[in-house]
Amino acid sequence: MSLPLRPLGQTDLQVTRIGLGLAALGRPGYINLGHGADLAGRHTPAALQAHCLAMLDAAWALGLRYFDAARSYGAAETFLGEWLRTRGHTPAVGSKWGYTYTADWRIEAEHHEVKDHHLPVLERQWAESRTHLGDWLRLYQIHSATLQSGVLADPAVLSRLAQIKANGVAIGLTLSGPAQATTLHQALAVQIDGVRLFDTVQATWNLLEPSCGSALAEAAAAGLGVLVKEALANGRLTARNTAPEFARQRVLLNAEARRLGVGLDALALAAALAQPWADVVLSGAGEPEQLVSNLQALTVTWDAAASACTAALAEPPAQYWQTRAALAWN
Repeated sequence: MSLPLRPLGQTDLQVTRIGLGLAALGRPGYINLGHGADLAGRHTPAALQAHCLAMLDAAWALGLRYFDAARSYGAAETFLGEWLRTRGHTPAVGSKWGYTYTADWRIEAEHHEVKDHHLPVLERQWAESRTHLGDWLRLYQIHSATLQSGVLADPAVLSRLAQIKANGVAIGLTLSGPAQATTLHQALAVQIDGVRLFDTVQATWNLLEPSCGSALAEAAAAGLGVLVKEALANGRLTARNTAPEFARQRVLLNAEARRLGVGLDALALAAALAQPWADVVLSGAGEPEQLVSNLQALTVTWDAAASACTAALAEPPAQYWQTRAALAWN
């Protein structure tokens, strides 16, 4: 199967509208609803590697050509690198630095990752990412940049990223938290020797948390490639969300999904794809069947009725991020 390619912003990376994120495929625990059921006991490194490679094969067969990993996604870079070497494919590949995986393959770990945006971490993780992904690694992103971490005002880190960029790797940042838009505005102003540092931005945007949409439109207008993560709100915008407090929203979503002839997951992904500034929307699918369902989003003609119907779903950003922080690793 072949899907159309498009440039990622002003980079030379060619990407498909939907990409595969490996957050749920490189480690035994994650915060997506139902993640544990997806793995069905496949928790050993060998079993999880086999599952991840099968997912990558399925994604490639379905036409996906962008794959997104991170140093903190357990062994995701290792699995992805093995797949690239053995299959001989040449997709666009991005990864991230700034979090270190600390769960030691335990779902019940107290802390699954630790954030540190200082230069020694960048140096160490850049070397690790290059070891695992080699020349396939074409986009390197600060993982969850925030104003509080200070990374956007650290001259040593920014200069080192500029050096990496000068060697042909696009530089991006990912965002998280209720201040995504504020962080992005600061990032847009970062220049090294008169050249804008950041080529891409990856942000959370979904029907429950659309607050950074105008900032992402501004970034796209400035030439940045825009990637959307968590379009399914870690499963809250799927049939797996059976929380009683979500009953009203669930009725509304089900009715709209029936009208458009797709599942809830495809409806939510279609909403993100309909944003004119979005280059890539990431699927976090944990099973091939989920990926097939996700791709139905590409068949949806998003219309004014869909926009009007789903506009009422938006939550205050602080509420959304508080709910996300309370999701259990499983």
